[in-house]
Amino acid sequence: MAARSADSKITSEILLSAYRQGYFPMAESRTGPIYWYSPDPRAIIPLDGFHVSRSLRQILRRRIFTVTFDTAFEEVIRACSDRPQTWISDEIICVYTELHRLGHAHSLETWRTGALVGGLYGVSIGGAFFGESMFSREPNASKIALVALVEHLRQRGFKLLDSQFMNEHLRQFGAAEVPREEYLQLLQRAIRVQCVFHPPSRNGM
Repeated sequence: MAARSADSKITSEILLSAYRQGYFPMAESRTGPIYWYSPDPRAIIPLDGFHVSRSLRQILRRRIFTVTFDTAFEEVIRACSDRPQTWISDEIICVYTELHRLGHAHSLETWRTGALVGGLYGVSIGGAFFGESMFSREPNASKIALVALVEHLRQRGFKLLDSQFMNEHLRQFGAAEVPREEYLQLLQRAIRVQCVFHPPSRNGM
């Protein structure tokens, strides 16, 4: 794992430059220092190899959730940080919210009966999307958002969905680990692709 301290205040420009080089920030705690990470190996979700389980497909067919794009970014990132141990500090919330205003950070929100019950957020550069975090207040709510994200990225011609670290939640969708050097090659090819995230106004699921 390559990591280095963030020696000064993170700006949106610094953040975008870091992503282009394969780094992302994580705070030590809600108020702690921020470090830059570039894991080896790196977890990615192959867009063409995304796996949806039979049980999740059944939930999708029932259409009990509604998914929206970029309608509640700050609510989503704050919900993702709302846990006893978090790497999403107030400074990180601030800079990613600014990145959202600039059109580079995006959120997907999962709703049920008008309540926000799950979602995720991340960053897009060229044909790469960097997934940052997700949350669920109801079973499967974040999974529904991830399925919608993958479908959207495919439609828009994206080439890379970065998921940073491997875990069992991501492995069930077909996530794989690649060596850091291979990831950096995939990253450079992806960010040169001219893609625009362009969230749809609403997507009922």
